[in-house]
Amino acid sequence: MAEQVVGTEGAARATRNRRPPEPVRRGGAAAPRPADAPAEAEASPGDGGFLGRERELDALRADIDRTGLDTLAGRKAARGRVLLIAGRPGSGRTSLAEALVRRLRGDYPDGLLRARLTTSGGTPVPPARPARDFLATLGVTAPPGAREDELSALLREALAGRRMILLLDDAGSAEQVDALLPDAPHCLVVAVSRGPLTGIPDVRPCTLGGLPEAAGVELLSRRAGSTRITNDPQAAEAVVRLCDAQPAALVLAGGWLAARPKASVADLARRLRAQQAGAEDQGARPLARAFRLVYEELPEPAARMLRLLALAPDGTVDAVTASALAGCSVPIAQGALEDFTALGLLTALPRPERAGNGAAAGGGDPVAAPHTAGPAREPSADSVARHRVPGCLEPLLRAELERERSGEVELARARMLERTVRLLYACRLAARPGDRAAREKLAGLPRALRFPSPQAAEGWLTERLPELIEGARLAVADGELDTLARRLLSGLTQALAAHRGTEAAAPELYGLHQLVLDVARRRELELEEAAALLNLGDLDARAGRTREALVRYKEALEAARVVGDPYATGRSLESIGSTYQELGDWHRAADWYGRALALRLSRGELADEARLYGRLGAVRTYAGQWGEALRDWRAAAAVCRRLGDLPGHARALSETARVQEYAGRPHEALRTCLEAIEAARRAEDVRLQAAVRLRAADTLERLGDPGAARLHRGAAERLLAAAGEDGDAAGAGPASGAAGTPGGAVAEPEAAAGQAEPATSRAEAPAGRGGSGSGRPAGGAVARSGAARAAAGEPRAEGENEPTYEISSGTAKD
Repeated sequence: MAEQVVGTEGAARATRNRRPPEPVRRGGAAAPRPADAPAEAEASPGDGGFLGRERELDALRADIDRTGLDTLAGRKAARGRVLLIAGRPGSGRTSLAEALVRRLRGDYPDGLLRARLTTSGGTPVPPARPARDFLATLGVTAPPGAREDELSALLREALAGRRMILLLDDAGSAEQVDALLPDAPHCLVVAVSRGPLTGIPDVRPCTLGGLPEAAGVELLSRRAGSTRITNDPQAAEAVVRLCDAQPAALVLAGGWLAARPKASVADLARRLRAQQAGAEDQGARPLARAFRLVYEELPEPAARMLRLLALAPDGTVDAVTASALAGCSVPIAQGALEDFTALGLLTALPRPERAGNGAAAGGGDPVAAPHTAGPAREPSADSVARHRVPGCLEPLLRAELERERSGEVELARARMLERTVRLLYACRLAARPGDRAAREKLAGLPRALRFPSPQAAEGWLTERLPELIEGARLAVADGELDTLARRLLSGLTQALAAHRGTEAAAPELYGLHQLVLDVARRRELELEEAAALLNLGDLDARAGRTREALVRYKEALEAARVVGDPYATGRSLESIGSTYQELGDWHRAADWYGRALALRLSRGELADEARLYGRLGAVRTYAGQWGEALRDWRAAAAVCRRLGDLPGHARALSETARVQEYAGRPHEALRTCLEAIEAARRAEDVRLQAAVRLRAADTLERLGDPGAARLHRGAAERLLAAAGEDGDAAGAGPASGAAGTPGGAVAEPEAAAGQAEPATSRAEAPAGRGGSGSGRPAGGAVARSGAARAAAGEPRAEGENEPTYEISSGTAKD
């Protein structure tokens, strides 16, 4: 989040179309606007103007060209130059950094990466988070669950050869910055912190104090209007001195004056002196005194809403969130946020341009449309204006929040989480435009919770994702609202899967599954614990962390056995077997697959039996246990026949023939091949027919019948030509089976074990319980019970069902 800045341009545009002030209902009153105040007086601390730091800008630009210590020592610079801007919150340090970046963008044509390294709650951000965000911006996909050192290495590799600027705002330590420094001498890092960052070599901090007095007066004039400032310049200079020429304090002082057209600048100076004299802490900073001046004159309902904004994740808020926090309507909340922005207590954020958004091209007006006669109409969920609490005011708001009754704070947080769950529910419904039931449910929601199109919902999810994830982290860390936290996590995972797919959303899902695991263990919810562990294990396996995945699966098995859930237990057993298969431990893989099969047999689950027989046949083929492998493949074929699954039956017969050939029984292999060809023909599986005919041709050649082998080979080529396929059918692999069949579970070894590596070294899951993969079911783990197991529920709101943590990660390793 950007911190206080001194400019005016962005909010000036916003306020030209603002409706006239009206009372804030529920007891609040909006501050009137001064008659002589120009549009610039509506500026907020984070907008684009810049004043009074030319000397610092020149020094920073000169520091870029300064000869570094490496050059003086005769070494080539290993890393990019680091510029450090140090100053207290409210000194305009972020504004200076942004102004510097704007002036340097032409020298760094590959772009800008920026991150804030401290959360709105004041805790340091682990460097892994911005590193992953930077990689995503650069188009590099980082493995889900990757460690910090891995992400740092990937980031440095991605930045090699580029000329980019990295803006690291609100850095709390040298370690945070060091982990993100590129090994690219042509990159520039601009770090912003409270003080020096010891540990980063060759850095000269640019330490900020107050603005020059003339710049301070100009800033006050922009905020409050020039007439009163020009009429009483001495009082204006006194105000600047009382604010220690700190930009953020002057913005608030100017906002107070702009809201009172009958007050003089001398009145403002007297009020600031009174704040200084009456401060409990005589060492209170000018920013705190200016904040108290504005805050204490707010009506109580408005003051209450303002301090509750400290609960907003990432310090970002819109009218929907504010209305939930304060327990008021969305239009009332929207008006209050506009008033706060005019006073300098919030920053208006520009609206990003995206498909499905009703805003004009280029982002549109960042605040509500001009007020018209009649009742205010609530905007849709994707079109509400967004605001941000300036970083320097966050500690002050948190201090005010501590004076609120704990029960009220908890209730406000619960309302905010409930509203977020409902928004995620609507977001997921919007992803199914072809589903009539989903459209009807979406239409039944309040307008402020609806999305006009799938594109608008996806844009909202992308734009709000950092806040949503931070909100989930805060809810889990709070520990008092775990039910709402679980619903939020469920809604967020389902919305991501609906709009992005589990593959593309895997990095975010990994962190969410970790949070689910934390809550489940704290609340002793063993079934959800098993589900989270299974999902994390799948993601670890896909990222190549096979040993870590094995540990996750075994822990999931223990949790599933505690509650006696058969599906989670079977899923865990099968995943353990697939992991040992991935490790090449065929005997252990067969043992665990056998345990999973015994469970399926006891429950009469034929589709799962067929899949597990196929996986047992595959691992025993690798182990050279031909007799056991033949038994398993024949059992798989028999179960598929019972299910009426013709493709699965044909593939099982094909694998039986392969094992017979490995076992030195070519005549039996030929008979089984012919049976498999007929089964594939009845299943209308052209690719499988071609593959089995080629296998039969190889067997016939070994039996000394080249003529018959040529016939089968020619038939296979015709089949492929008719299907429009090029290349060798054996390389094409098996076709996917129908849901509930062994499908890809029928692996296709190319040669006997000990002679050559089979082409498909891992069995695949059927479409029913998950896609292709390492023999583990790729479908996500399930945390559910009773009748709720049949389907994932919806977020509970106005009679809706409780959500279920059931997310198909779809990330089993190919």
